[in-house]
Amino acid sequence: MSEIIYTKNAPDAIGPYSQAVKVGNLVFTSGQIAIVPSSGNVEATTIEGQTEQVCQNLSAVLKAAGTSIEKAVKTVCFLADMGDFASFNAVYGKYFVSKPARSCVAVKTLPKNVLVEVEVVAEI
Repeated sequence: MSEIIYTKNAPDAIGPYSQAVKVGNLVFTSGQIAIVPSSGNVEATTIEGQTEQVCQNLSAVLKAAGTSIEKAVKTVCFLADMGDFASFNAVYGKYFVSKPARSCVAVKTLPKNVLVEVEVVAEI
């Protein structure tokens, strides 16, 4: 049986989906972008700033699910420009110190024209 996860400490979904779903001892987050929960806006304009906000949003969702970013086992990362790969990694590496398995791809466009989106699978 699955459980829908919601926290007001992360942005509301901007479509017909949940922030995360808990199934058994795993949590699957939806992709998070750099929306600031308090304003509902994307405030950061750099890849570093947006990655910080994405990681803060993911941390809040995982906390609401009873786990943490340290328990991530898999991430999927989407970049609007692969030229941002090194800068993205510099911030990502501060949060994902456990070095989960990861895919990272460049995409043509992301919601709200952000520079980065990340989704996580984590253990409870």
